[in-house]
Amino acid sequence: MDDIAKYIDHTLLKKDASDQEIEKLCDEAIKYSFKAVVVFPEFLPIVVKKLKDKKPLAVTVVDFPLGNKSPDEKALEAKKAIDNGAEELDMVIDVIALKDKNYKQVFGGINKVVKAAQNVPVKVIIETCYLNPLEIASACTIAKLAGAKFVKTSTGFAKAGAKVDDIIFMKNSVGDDFGIKASGGIKTYKDAILFLEAGANRLGTSSSVQIINKK
Repeated sequence: MDDIAKYIDHTLLKKDASDQEIEKLCDEAIKYSFKAVVVFPEFLPIVVKKLKDKKPLAVTVVDFPLGNKSPDEKALEAKKAIDNGAEELDMVIDVIALKDKNYKQVFGGINKVVKAAQNVPVKVIIETCYLNPLEIASACTIAKLAGAKFVKTSTGFAKAGAKVDDIIFMKNSVGDDFGIKASGGIKTYKDAILFLEAGANRLGTSSSVQIINKK
């Protein structure tokens, strides 16, 4: 697959990243035409400046990595990110609320971020490693109903990352007209192809350059 770069969100989610590392991330994204650059909110201004008039999107995270803030707190984070130039948001659901079947809380958290995002696409991280198939289906359904544009497997900070079986199950849950992002543990070209063939249409990885060079 020669055009794999267009599926890759080039990611560096380290709180102790230097400005130079963030700038390098952006330079790599421009060089290889990756879809997006994903960083913590505090680095977003650097990314927005570096990517101005360039192809890759500037993306940041909301309530990351735990997802345990209230819907209003999530919305405030989202609004600040949009004000700072974010072109997509990757937010984390309240996994505990989902497992407790508090679907109103889960829906509210997503929907308030979607509204705060002002038509900027929202990806919903459901942290599949903590969920059974019924819970994955519930999370996907709620994300669609709440107005998100993607469901995403993982933060990369939990006990496990993306699995091909999860992508297949998510695809069956959301259908063909909804985005699916695989993330967490995607390190090789082979990994990337497996997830894309399973139904993902975005990949989150910090091994983007290695993947693009088919290592």
